[in-house]
Amino acid sequence: MDTKKNEWLEWGKAILVAIVLAAIVRAFLFTSYEVQGESMVPSVYDGERFIINKIGYGFSEPNRFDLIVFHANEEDDYIKRVIGLPGDKVEVKNDVLYINNEPVDEPFLEQRKEGLGSQPYTNDFAIPEVVPEGHVFVLGDNRPNSLDSRRIGFIPNDKIVGKVDLRFWPIAEAGVVK
Repeated sequence: MDTKKNEWLEWGKAILVAIVLAAIVRAFLFTSYEVQGESMVPSVYDGERFIINKIGYGFSEPNRFDLIVFHANEEDDYIKRVIGLPGDKVEVKNDVLYINNEPVDEPFLEQRKEGLGSQPYTNDFAIPEVVPEGHVFVLGDNRPNSLDSRRIGFIPNDKIVGKVDLRFWPIAEAGVVK
């Protein structure tokens, strides 16, 4: 009888340790995120699920074109692409992205731009000031249908949840996100 009791006690300890470790990993290292909406099509689709690296930006700054998840408000987290870094002047003219007055290629948009003919995919805009220190400027890949920095402003680094590293759903699309 004591053997059965000890066995249950050991199982209980193992399960408790596993739960505590999972909570620590989720709180401080990685978390999952499910996309809601069409603002990142064709790179990311509604219902896809990702693993978010929460610790990476603790040791480095976001890079241009990283996919990030950030706290947009008290209730919502958004997934967007980093376009502007601190000190950058960002604008789009004639469907071309300019960073500090230099054209920048956006290969992740080529699929969306195909078939539009002379119609612009991204309407012209220019942010009047440079991206401030400690902030980023983000855009959705579905430029005509994205609530992003053009409307919500610069994103403070302390609002960034983390970098999108791994797609795990749907299974057929699972893998590292670039």
